[in-house]
Amino acid sequence: MTEDVVGVLYAEDDPDDRLLAREAWEDSRALNPLDFVKDGEELLEYLRREGRYAGRTSPQPGVVLLDLNMPRMDGRTALAEIKKDPELRRIPVVVLTTSKASEDVLKSYDLGVAGFIVKPPTFEALSGVLRDVEQYWMKLVRLPEG
Repeated sequence: MTEDVVGVLYAEDDPDDRLLAREAWEDSRALNPLDFVKDGEELLEYLRREGRYAGRTSPQPGVVLLDLNMPRMDGRTALAEIKKDPELRRIPVVVLTTSKASEDVLKSYDLGVAGFIVKPPTFEALSGVLRDVEQYWMKLVRLPEG
């Protein structure tokens, strides 16, 4: 890992879920920054440094958390775009969604997702999940540099 602080990027369209995730992230005492985008199109703009993110100089996120059901471009389509892009495909993407559908799990893994987490129903459980995500992806796993 580089000396830059590596963060987590969460693609989530629901403002209440973003607020809950922000509070859970802070509650979990995560040290790495958590940023949000609102849908798959914004996610790709962020990662490709296009549109409103054209001037972004911060490093790529160490991991992307991805909701599947979003407007404009859903998480499945965004995941497929990320994994076919040679500049982005090494970024681990973890689905964090309310879907429990077997077809969503299978399709996500077929597209190259690094993990699939069903979003827990309580704040305390979400805090625990996000604490585990930060521990695993930011402290235990060696992420690709660049």
